[in-house]
Amino acid sequence: MPPAARIDRRALIAGLAVGAASPAFAAPALSLREAARRMAIYGLPLIETASTRARAFRNGLVANTFRHSRTLTTAKTQTVTQPNNDTLYSSGWLDLSSGPVQVTLPASGDRYLSVALMDPYSNNFAVLGTRTTGPDGGVFTVAGPGHAAPGPNVIHSPTNWVWILARTLVDGPADLAGAHAVQDGLKISGPAGRKAQPIPGRDAPWPDVFRTIQALVQESPPPATDARLFAETRALGVSLAGGFDPARFTATDGQEIAAGLSQALEDAKGGDDSAIVRGGWIYPRPNLGDFGQDYLYRAQIALSGLAGLPLDEALYLRPLGPDGRAELDSTKAWKLALPAKPLPVDAFWSLTVYEVTPQGQAFLIENPIDRYAIGDRTPGLVRGPDGRLEIIISPKPPKGALKANWLPAPTSGRPMLLNLRAYLPRPELTSGAYPLPPLRRA
Repeated sequence: MPPAARIDRRALIAGLAVGAASPAFAAPALSLREAARRMAIYGLPLIETASTRARAFRNGLVANTFRHSRTLTTAKTQTVTQPNNDTLYSSGWLDLSSGPVQVTLPASGDRYLSVALMDPYSNNFAVLGTRTTGPDGGVFTVAGPGHAAPGPNVIHSPTNWVWILARTLVDGPADLAGAHAVQDGLKISGPAGRKAQPIPGRDAPWPDVFRTIQALVQESPPPATDARLFAETRALGVSLAGGFDPARFTATDGQEIAAGLSQALEDAKGGDDSAIVRGGWIYPRPNLGDFGQDYLYRAQIALSGLAGLPLDEALYLRPLGPDGRAELDSTKAWKLALPAKPLPVDAFWSLTVYEVTPQGQAFLIENPIDRYAIGDRTPGLVRGPDGRLEIIISPKPPKGALKANWLPAPTSGRPMLLNLRAYLPRPELTSGAYPLPPLRRA
């Protein structure tokens, strides 16, 4: 993109955000409460990703480097909502402000590997690895806005900050050494990057929340296709030009803004409202992981499953209880009887249990057998005479042979979520043509 076009793009958003009308449309200004609600929904993923970044830097991460988790995520080591217990994470933050960086992937062979590149708005703009670039690895150049990068394997990032998150499959404890070897082959090289500073969280007072959104929007300018949102919320003043000023609002205005923010956080917790239900299961929407202008869904995923992969890479499915809710009574015993016919995936699948927090997030729970998931690689599972696999999810272990198929539920009494992950799902699973059995009470 030539420099002039890039300047026009930024100027367009800045102008609309402070009240200028586009030649194509004159977006009506929303009330202050509704403007705050919509801008909070828009900015929530920015806050969540920036909080994740700040936490990583506080713990010693340096920009343009990988930090590898050498053991599978547990209740004691998790840092994001709904982590998986199947892969080793390798995480880093690319800072492209001083120029492009190179990302090296090693040969991974038959082992599943994905390396997701996400902008601060939580969109996956590229996924490298098994599905896309193949098993032989390679060297890729990632360039930010305004930086040319000649040569092959160039990936253009829409922002200068990029969250890079790799997932390396582990096939049990004996396979850790092989997974570590793949992790060791993941490299980032390029100019030295900046440091990331702590930010107020989403539960901070409204002046701090919108100051943070303002700063993050300026740090990582949005695409021109978000211009209408900024025009409609101009009463609040958040813009690429930096128009938000809490001092200009009256006490009554502040109450309206606070109410809008509170409603936005409630809306973001209602993640099931926009999902697709088939046969007692919640399927993700097709735009998961690359949301476009679906700001509410993006905010809901930022709270319930930040850094989720696009559907081509991984399919995340949640079973519903008899009441039609995904949040299940953890004090009861549940069973999932999977058919003898294997789930149609080209990588692997697993079923993970989480405890739901009062804030609507979901985390792994400590349990007496250190089991967080059951999947197609879990040793010692017992199948029925017809080949079915009956998984029991309960706070106490079942009796008899099914104890081998026990997935421990929370003992706190809080609600729980189940997440069935299918990596490299085949079309029949993604479309629902392969019918999954409903979750039943045991």
